[in-house]
Order: sequence, then C-alpha cells, then structure tokens
Amino acid sequence: MEKQERRPESRKESHSKEEVKPNPKVVESGKKLKEDIDKLVDEIDDVLEKNAEEFVKNYVQKGGE
Repeated sequence: MEKQERRPESRKESHSKEEVKPNPKVVESGKKLKEDIDKLVDEIDDVLEKNAEEFVKNYVQKGGE
C-alpha cells in the first residue's frame, strides 16, 4: 500500500490584528436593557412570592387567548 503524502494547507488569515472598540451608545443601551430586565424579573419574583398559583392561572389564561 502506498503512503499518501499530505501537504500542509496554507491558511490565509482573514482577521486583522486591529483592536476593535465597542460603540459607547451600544454599551449604554445594553446597560439600560439589562436594568429594565432586572426590574421586570424582580417584579415577577415579588408577585410569585405573594401568590404563585394566581400568577400562573393568570398567565395561562392570557397566553391561551
């Protein structure tokens, strides 16, 4: 059986070595969205602590409409 020779494939580097800096507007928008989501999760948590059964019933009714 003959041995097959493998040639190393030449790879072209498509990524530049420049450092990319994040857009400050996008970063600020992301922080605001995170804060809003955290507030919503806290609100849901408070409702669930008070009455989880009622919350689930209301959720199922609204989701099924």
